[in-house]
Amino acid sequence: VQLQAYGGGLVQPGDSLRLSCTASGRTFSSNTTGWFRQAPGEEREFVAAINWSGGTLRYVDSVRGRFTVSRDNAKNTVYLQMNSLEPEDTAVYYCAADASRFVVNTKPNEYDYWGQGTLVTVSS
Repeated sequence: VQLQAYGGGLVQPGDSLRLSCTASGRTFSSNTTGWFRQAPGEEREFVAAINWSGGTLRYVDSVRGRFTVSRDNAKNTVYLQMNSLEPEDTAVYYCAADASRFVVNTKPNEYDYWGQGTLVTVSS
């Protein structure tokens, strides 16, 4: 499975962005999918994840209430809606798919497939 995250850009604090993650090669509608981010000089950080059906969601505390993860399996796409963006959200955002269908993991090494990231810059 090859994943591709896109939708990043330069925005001002308080703005919104929606990231999308699509897959080529095969569908990933049966996989838990996660969003991670990595700021310069920092380790890759879990942001949000969603199981195959969308029935189980997890968020890191710093984005809870501002970010929403969702999926449209018919379009083979997972989304990350980011509202009220803060400068601290600046990072390269990655999507990743887990071989698990039901378990929603939060550690990068628990995910099996990764895509190229998309840069989100929040700055005034």
